[in-house]
Amino acid sequence: MSIKHPIISITGSSGAGTTSVKRIFELIFRREKIEAAFIEGDAFHRYDRQAMKIKVAEEEEKGNPNFTHFHVDANELEKLEAVFEEYGRRGTGKTRTYVHDEEEAKLYGTPPGTFTEWREFPDSDLLFYEGLHGCAVTEKVNLARHADLRIGVVPVINLEWIQKIHRDRATRGYSTEAVMDMILRRMPDYTRYILPQFSQTHINFQRVPIVDTSNPFIARWIPTPDESMLVIRFANPRGIDFPYLLSMIHDSFMSRANSIVVPGNKLDLAMQLILTPLIMQLIERKNRAS
Repeated sequence: MSIKHPIISITGSSGAGTTSVKRIFELIFRREKIEAAFIEGDAFHRYDRQAMKIKVAEEEEKGNPNFTHFHVDANELEKLEAVFEEYGRRGTGKTRTYVHDEEEAKLYGTPPGTFTEWREFPDSDLLFYEGLHGCAVTEKVNLARHADLRIGVVPVINLEWIQKIHRDRATRGYSTEAVMDMILRRMPDYTRYILPQFSQTHINFQRVPIVDTSNPFIARWIPTPDESMLVIRFANPRGIDFPYLLSMIHDSFMSRANSIVVPGNKLDLAMQLILTPLIMQLIERKNRAS
């Protein structure tokens, strides 16, 4: 953690909705005139797409059919922690981009499934990470200790699968069967490396559908925000003005002393009401220290 160079970490599984949450943060940053340096978790994968296929095949030959990007060994987490540590000390560091598709390939000038060159962060007020392992704690790394604000994005599991199936079919050209196979392969690493991070977060945002999602593999549509509720859990509710939030967010209610439930279509409003003061506290601390 750093007063002069704060770090915000958004962690969640593939298909969980972290990219949508990132857009809300970007809106807050623009409105409050905050310059942020950005890290995408995919930038710290250890292997490009072709090398990952080879590695997966090697692991299968060794009797491990479940090696995926969720596994810590498939990622450069020690290098990521070094970037967090450097940014916290000096406000500097490097990142790159993992190119997912042809549209990004045109933008970055490198083929899909490969990485761009490493680049220095621009001058910034804070560092913003969004990806799989932003709060990971293992025997070798402790990324959670570097982040000043840690946010978990955690749809209930069937909804997470539906979102992933629809995203990967629509934007990456995968079949339902291919996505299903990937989900099954990831389950051991999901439980071992992803789920524990949500106990390290300051706030979790969990979307819960209120329509039938009992078989996510045949769902024709992703449940809409109007068909969902949002459970927001605070690790430490002290200082959170729940009466104010309840008055500002229509049809919201408290489910526990540290949890508020809001309509799914109020995600943007809820996140802005909750996160803007927390972000501004980081900036005010930074300015005082400077």
